[in-house]
Amino acid sequence: MANVVLLILCLVAGALLRRTGRFPESTPAALNGFVIHLSLPAAAILHIHSLQFDSSMLFVAGMAWLLFGVGWLFFHLAGNALSLPRRTVGALVLTGGLGNTSFVGLPMIEAYYGRDLLGVGILADQLGSFMVLSSLGILAAALYSSGSPSPRQMVRKVVLFPPFQALVLAVVLRPVPFPDWTVTVLKKLADTITPLALASVGFQLRFIPLRGMRTGLALGLGYKLLLGPLLIALLYLGLLGLRGPAMQVTIFEAAMAPMITAGIIAMDHDLDPPLLTMMLGIGIPLSFATLPVWAFFLKGF
Repeated sequence: MANVVLLILCLVAGALLRRTGRFPESTPAALNGFVIHLSLPAAAILHIHSLQFDSSMLFVAGMAWLLFGVGWLFFHLAGNALSLPRRTVGALVLTGGLGNTSFVGLPMIEAYYGRDLLGVGILADQLGSFMVLSSLGILAAALYSSGSPSPRQMVRKVVLFPPFQALVLAVVLRPVPFPDWTVTVLKKLADTITPLALASVGFQLRFIPLRGMRTGLALGLGYKLLLGPLLIALLYLGLLGLRGPAMQVTIFEAAMAPMITAGIIAMDHDLDPPLLTMMLGIGIPLSFATLPVWAFFLKGF
């Protein structure tokens, strides 16, 4: 309960800091920079180092690829059936198909499943969501707007992303025992993910009138928060019969709110900015209500 209260407080605090004008508009960039360059790498090294790898990890990483691929098809078909503008469909593909598996996902995993399973969330985020965003996500943004992504640029973004570098380093260092002081330092840095990430998310929330966006929002949030994770659950838990905490966390990650970074990339490509703003502005707070339902449902598996 205390962790959930902390999440809400940090989210509200971020929103209040923006409204009161006490922090500059560049605050999210500074907070995100700290999380990306220090907090997430520390968490990756700390938790991946002790994570027990098995075949189920392939399903953990594969979740985001499945979610995005099916989502792309779903929004393409829905867009054709409802005659939605091409840029609106592109906005839905990016924000409806990619979840906030790091900034919102990791704090939520810690709140509902404990710190020991953060490694599963990091795998789902780095080998799943981030890799999808850096490849298929950039491709989709380019296809639904204009221009073409450079393969070299995509590879460069992946390789130079600090949490991904930390993930590789963590795997390399797995045979090396960490001294106690190293674990303490990494833990304290990793603990900053929750307050900084959620404050940043709260700072960036924007609410505008919903005129003309109800259909897009219903499609995007309906898939991201309900239909998409339900399909993953039916496949993993039902068809494949997978069980255990790692699978629970994987499906829990599938049910996360839309990814802020995906929204930023979509905005850079001018893919229906008003809809993107509301996908994030409504989707993130709404997920605080839907994720406890998913956590309760997944207890039996």
